[in-house]
Amino acid sequence: MAKLSRREFLKQIGLGTAGITLFSTPAAASSDTQAPLKVKAETKISRLKETYTVCAFCGCGCGIILYSDGKEIVYAEGDPDHPVNQGTLCTKGSSIADVYNVVSDSGKRVINPRRIIKPLYRAPGSSSWEEKSWDWILKRIAQKIKETRDATFEEKDQNGVTVNRTQAIAALGSASLDNEENYLLHKMFRGLGIINMEHHARL
Repeated sequence: MAKLSRREFLKQIGLGTAGITLFSTPAAASSDTQAPLKVKAETKISRLKETYTVCAFCGCGCGIILYSDGKEIVYAEGDPDHPVNQGTLCTKGSSIADVYNVVSDSGKRVINPRRIIKPLYRAPGSSSWEEKSWDWILKRIAQKIKETRDATFEEKDQNGVTVNRTQAIAALGSASLDNEENYLLHKMFRGLGIINMEHHARL
C-alpha cells in the first residue's frame, strides 16, 4: 500500500466533501412559498406583567425579567438586552422567584412564609424577635451609630497624623444597589468617618 502524503490526504478529503455537497439531495422546498406565516397561539406567559429588575444574589448585576399575574411572581428569565448576562442566568438567578413564592402541598404558589417583610428587633440578651415599625428601627439605628461614633472617634492616630475615623463601625454593600445609590452611601459613610467598607459579593 502506497504511503499517502499529507498533501494527497487533504486533496482527497476536499474532493470527497465537494462530491457529497454536489450530489446530496436538497431538502424539499415548500410548494406554497407565498403563503403567509401562521401566527402562533397566544401563550400563557404573554398575558403576564413583565417587570425588569437586577438580580440581588451577587455583584454581577445580571438583568432579570419577572413575570407576575398581579399577585405573585410565576416565572423569571434572563434579560436578553442586558449587557451583563445577555439573557443567561445562573441557578441562583433562575430560582429568584422562590425567594418570594413557594409551592404549597396543594400545588398552589403562595407567599414564602420565610421571607421577612417587616423590621424585626431582638433586644440584647433576648432570644426572640419583635416586630417594630420602620420609624422605630431607623431611629434606633441612628442612635446606635451616633453613640458608637462618639465613643470611638479618632481625630489623630498614634503618630499624630489626622485621620478623623472610627474603626468600630463597618458597612457592607448590596448588589441590589445601583451606582448612584452606592455613591451616595459611600459619601455618607466617609462623612461619618467609617473606613471599613466591603461588598457582600467579595466575601
